[in-house]
Amino acid sequence: MTAALEIKNLHSAVEDQQILKGVNLTVRQGEVHALMGPNGSGKSTLAYTLAGHPFYEPTAGEVVYDGQDLLEMDADERSRAGLFLAFQYPVAIPGVTVANFLRQSINSRRKAENPDDKGISIPAFRRLLKQKMTEFNVDHKFAGRYLNDGFSGGEKKRAEILQMAVLEPKIAIMDETDSGLDIDALKVVSDGANRLKSELNLGMVLITHYQRLLDYIKPDYVHIMLEGRIVESGGPELALELEKHGYGWVMEKHGVSAAAEA
Repeated sequence: MTAALEIKNLHSAVEDQQILKGVNLTVRQGEVHALMGPNGSGKSTLAYTLAGHPFYEPTAGEVVYDGQDLLEMDADERSRAGLFLAFQYPVAIPGVTVANFLRQSINSRRKAENPDDKGISIPAFRRLLKQKMTEFNVDHKFAGRYLNDGFSGGEKKRAEILQMAVLEPKIAIMDETDSGLDIDALKVVSDGANRLKSELNLGMVLITHYQRLLDYIKPDYVHIMLEGRIVESGGPELALELEKHGYGWVMEKHGVSAAAEA
């Protein structure tokens, strides 16, 4: 059965300031949705609200994920259910190697499903990790490095692709994955994302400002956010329209001033 993320009239606040003001969006496994909009429109707030960040408080609406009430689930439960958030700025964890982080993540999932599970053996995990690193063009030296500690922007994003390859989510929310990447790194990360979509039937929400990411990861749908709502939806041609004309026409159409979205 294909999992779906159904967002219905979602409102969310940060420190009592209402940011999301009625978001409606449905994402199914295997679909690629690009979410675009000027700074301050609510894109990252949507990502963090869906992931269960405690600072982002849903105040109205509902989110149904794979038939479950997502907003009633803890953040770790959402992850185990197959929802993955790729951060714009992944956090460094000095002292924890990439290999240990991934093995602990796998074992945490297995133990949650079966408290008597002894976890994946070290030899089996090493085989799995080496296989995924080779498949997704990740340097095998990553395994022994502390997670994101001293990583370049491209290395951080490759590490997240590796996490997805190992943990096999159903739907990934990728918050400005192209941020800080040069063309070569962008191509490697995009190739990894496309491979995940093909192999896992991964559904993706790509939060981005730029067409260049969508040149490598082709969206099925493009959505524009303004003032905490999705105001326009269409196909890939909508992103090209933004690239050519900017957001001015969208703001004018929906009665939003540039100052409001600054």
